[in-house]
Amino acid sequence: MAGRDRLGRFFAGAIALLAGGGVLLQVLLVIQTVEAQGRSAFGGIIVAFSYFTVLTNTLVAIVAGACALLGDRESFLTRPGTRTAAALYIIVVGLIFALFLTGLREMSGLTLAVDNILHRVVPVLFGLYWLAFVPKGRLGWRAPLGWLLYPALYVVYSLIYGALTGRYLYPFSDVTALGYTGALANGLAILAGFLALGLILVAVDRALAPKRPI
Repeated sequence: MAGRDRLGRFFAGAIALLAGGGVLLQVLLVIQTVEAQGRSAFGGIIVAFSYFTVLTNTLVAIVAGACALLGDRESFLTRPGTRTAAALYIIVVGLIFALFLTGLREMSGLTLAVDNILHRVVPVLFGLYWLAFVPKGRLGWRAPLGWLLYPALYVVYSLIYGALTGRYLYPFSDVTALGYTGALANGLAILAGFLALGLILVAVDRALAPKRPI
């Protein structure tokens, strides 16, 4: 068990460095872009952290970093429920990118590498970390309802951000193209996807729970 704990902490530390490093580079790239457009570096930071991908990779970096430092010791960030919520969010980042966003932008060099880290590498690695190292059998069926708070708040924020700036961050939330009815319908569909995947993760958690002696 001690060896497994060390391996889990090492794995979590590697994910924290990848996610945190990817976020830092992404923020610097966005700042460079907005400064070239005559806007401020602070404005670039706001733009970068308005993306669900950047916010969620930041969350994963924090949770994974806490797990690397503390292992399975009890704290809010290391609880199975918290780690499962983070896994849910980052897996959705990877799925939405693969299904709806791949190929929408021409990228190369560092920009492409950072994009792959945030959208592909971190979602896969943290999903594997959750599967292999997060204690199982501690989640209730109501937990996915609580996990909806973060994406629901983001849906609201993205619509407010778009209304204030005239710039919508994702094509499925673009009110100028879809209207509020279409954008809200897409938001509700995405939240339903979060709920469905959350329930799947709870089912997997229960299936992998240690068997109790009869």
